[in-house]
Amino acid sequence: MKEHRLEVILDLISEFDIDRQEDLLRLLNERGFNVTQATVSRDIKSLKLIKHQDENGVYKYMKPTINTPDTKLFTDAIVGTDYAMNTVVLKCRTGMAQAVCASLDSMNYPDIVGTLAGDDTIFILMRSENDARAFSKKLAKELEL
Repeated sequence: MKEHRLEVILDLISEFDIDRQEDLLRLLNERGFNVTQATVSRDIKSLKLIKHQDENGVYKYMKPTINTPDTKLFTDAIVGTDYAMNTVVLKCRTGMAQAVCASLDSMNYPDIVGTLAGDDTIFILMRSENDARAFSKKLAKELEL
């Protein structure tokens, strides 16, 4: 069932410009999948979908390709970074935090204990305050924030 749902999700994002989980949830429900927003969120993470700006300037979910590197996603989405103790906070453009968070998770960065994304904010739990400081400063420098 899950594999079939994941295939349908890939079909839907290629057919429609889907930029919100709620829209994907509605389309899945219309196709007979009785799923929750939490399930859709896990499916997006499982498929490693990202939100990327298309040629018309519209952000939508898509599979990452060689033409949509994570660095482009980070540059487009992250607008600020800071840290407090061993937690890094990333401020993102509205609706982009989950895509950035999924991308971060896929990197398997050894000093990241875990991540939590909202709509425009990501909390990153680091192993130490030094790790948080270094990670935040590295992102700020690389993204010119």
